[in-house]
Amino acid sequence: MQHPDTMEQRHLLLLLTLVPGIGPARIKAIAAHFPNLADVLHANFNELVQISGIGESLARQMHHFLHHAPSREEAMRTAEEQITSLHRHNATIITILDHDYPQLLKEIYDPPPCLFVRGKLPPAESLSLAVVGTRYASHYGKQVTALLCKGLVNCGITIFSGLAYGIDMAAHTATLEHGGITVAVLASGIETIYTDPKGKLWPKIIEQGAIISEEWIGSELSPGKFPKRNRIISGITSGTIVIESDLKGGSLITAASALEQNREVFAIPGSIFSRTSRGTNKLIQQGQAKAIMDVEDIISELGGQAPKSCSAGIAPAQESRDNHLTPSEKDIIRCMGSAPIHIDALATASGLDIPSLLVNLFELELNGTVVQHPGQFFQKKTF
Repeated sequence: MQHPDTMEQRHLLLLLTLVPGIGPARIKAIAAHFPNLADVLHANFNELVQISGIGESLARQMHHFLHHAPSREEAMRTAEEQITSLHRHNATIITILDHDYPQLLKEIYDPPPCLFVRGKLPPAESLSLAVVGTRYASHYGKQVTALLCKGLVNCGITIFSGLAYGIDMAAHTATLEHGGITVAVLASGIETIYTDPKGKLWPKIIEQGAIISEEWIGSELSPGKFPKRNRIISGITSGTIVIESDLKGGSLITAASALEQNREVFAIPGSIFSRTSRGTNKLIQQGQAKAIMDVEDIISELGGQAPKSCSAGIAPAQESRDNHLTPSEKDIIRCMGSAPIHIDALATASGLDIPSLLVNLFELELNGTVVQHPGQFFQKKTF
C-alpha cells in the first residue's frame, strides 16, 4: 500500500497537468518552488506569480482554477479516474517527486511530471541507450540493428525505442531475442499499442522491461505527441543511436532533442544512394553525430559510463560458428562480403561449380551462417 503523502502528491501532479497553460517545464518549476506540493492549493496570486516561468496572466488563471471549487473538484475526479484506469491495466505511475523517477530524465528542461508504466523500469544505475530509425527500414538497417543490439545486450545495456514500425521494432525484437531489457516509449496511452495490435511483441517487452508514456489512458493520438515522446526517448538515455533516417523524420527529431539535452548521438553511415541513409550521413557530415561501425565504437565514446566488463561478444561468437564449417564452406564465406552476392558471382569468386555451391550454401543456410534473398542472392549473417 502506498504512503498517503505519495498518493496525495500523485493526485496533485495529475491535477496540475489539467490546469490550462501549465506544461511539464512549469510543473517542474512549481514542484521546485513548493517543497510541500500541497501548498500550491492554498497559494495566493502573489505567491504564484513568483514561480519561475509563471507570469501574471497565468498566475491569475492558476489561482482561479485551484480556488474555484467546481473546476478543482472535477480535476481531482479526473485524476482519480486515471489512477483507477491504470490499476485496470496493471500499470503504475511514477512522478517526478518519486525517488525511482529516472534521474537522467529529471535533468531535462521539461521532464514529464508523471510517467505511466506497464512492466518495470531498469535499475537507476544501469546504462541505457536509445536505438531509433526509419519506419521504412532496409535489410541493411535491420541487420545493423540486430548486430548492435546483440552487442549492447551483452554489455548489460538497456535499449529504449519507440515501438514504431521498422528500426524501432527491430531493436526491441533483437534485444528480447538475446535476453536483454528493452523499454518502449509510446506517443499514445500505454493501453493503445497500435503498431502491435495482435500482441506479438509488446507482452514480451512488459515481461522483460516496460512500456511507458506520459500520455493519459484514453487520450487521442495526434501528430504533436510524437516529438514529445521523442524527447523522453533521448532524455531518459545516455545516448541515441540513429540507424537509418531520411532527411526528415522522427529519428532526426530525437537526435536533435538528444543534442539539446547534452546527450551523445551516434549514427550508422550508409550508402549515398540510399534515401534511408541521407539523414544519418548528414548528421555525421555536420558533426552532429559520431559515426559508428560496431559496438566497440559506442563503448569507447561512452568511456567511464560503460560497464567495465562490457564485451561486444560478436567476434567470439562468429569464430565459434566458423570453427564448425568445412574447408569448402569456409572458402565460400571468405568470398562473401557484407552485401548480398549473386550465386553466379559467388561461383566465379569461389571457383566452385553451381551444383557444388548450392549444396554448400544449403548447409550454410541450415546452420544459420548464410541467408538467401530472392533472385538467388546470398548474404553472410553477422549476428
